[in-house]
Amino acid sequence: MRKAVWILFLALFSALFPACGFPMDWLGNRGLSSPQPQESGVTIKILAIGQGDAILIRTPEQTVMVDTGDSSEIHRLRDALKKEGVRRLDKLIITHPHRDHLGGAAEIFRRCDVKAVYDNGQPTTTNIYREYLKTIQKKKIPYQPLRDGDNLDLGDGAALHVLSPTQQMVDERGMQNGKLNLNLNSLVMRIEYGDFSMMLTGDAEIPTEEGILKRHEIGELRCRILKAGHHGSKTSSCESFLQAVDADDVLISCGENNDYHDPHPSVLNRYKAHEMDYYRTDKNGTITVRTDGKTYTVQPERGEKNETTME
Repeated sequence: MRKAVWILFLALFSALFPACGFPMDWLGNRGLSSPQPQESGVTIKILAIGQGDAILIRTPEQTVMVDTGDSSEIHRLRDALKKEGVRRLDKLIITHPHRDHLGGAAEIFRRCDVKAVYDNGQPTTTNIYREYLKTIQKKKIPYQPLRDGDNLDLGDGAALHVLSPTQQMVDERGMQNGKLNLNLNSLVMRIEYGDFSMMLTGDAEIPTEEGILKRHEIGELRCRILKAGHHGSKTSSCESFLQAVDADDVLISCGENNDYHDPHPSVLNRYKAHEMDYYRTDKNGTITVRTDGKTYTVQPERGEKNETTME
């Protein structure tokens, strides 16, 4: 009798709760799987995860994460992954191995089925970086360092084109005035989808920007949207780079009342001088870009939406 009652209970439970969308967290599933790739177009979200970068890209065929935020802000990343329903990543891309970009990788590996990992191939000696490499090896995840000239297919005609670093830059280990500067070899990539383009800069600083200007034609650099380098720090976004990119909108990922005082007022003034509208995660929350390849919208979590037709 007890066995029959137990079987009946399980049958009713499994029939009732999936139909109601019951979140199975307490059973250890940590939230429902999401609709992974979307039906059409490209969506790019600059996640509000504090002082760091975490960018979620979705196409009809793939879900991609660029950077993972800081290890001290894991709860923000965890909440964002749950809200977005991310359980699988076709690509995880780490622009460079600083903690505020790599720190959430362990959480990504724990929660998500990661199909491939890419980074700039710049080694460092931190525990976070060593554990990151160990996990890739343990899980046998395909891994590839990216270089200037590489291209990644994101599906449905969307692509990522790598603009920096070069192999020579990585061989020189990002040394600047006798000191190691991991930001110099940060991945810089350009998303292209139809007439839409967006520049992802990681923490690239002015010497990196100047190198990109020397190696690439203006047509390879112009973008509708610029993800501000180094959280809007005055170490990035030099005049010549902004002029070449000629973006309409700038998205800044930074933490509220951060110790670095990012974004720097002088950099915000540069954006204004170039007639670039800017959004910042500390003020606007998560910033969502949607494009069909012909038009795009910038929708901040807090603040006014901007819709642009590309001519």
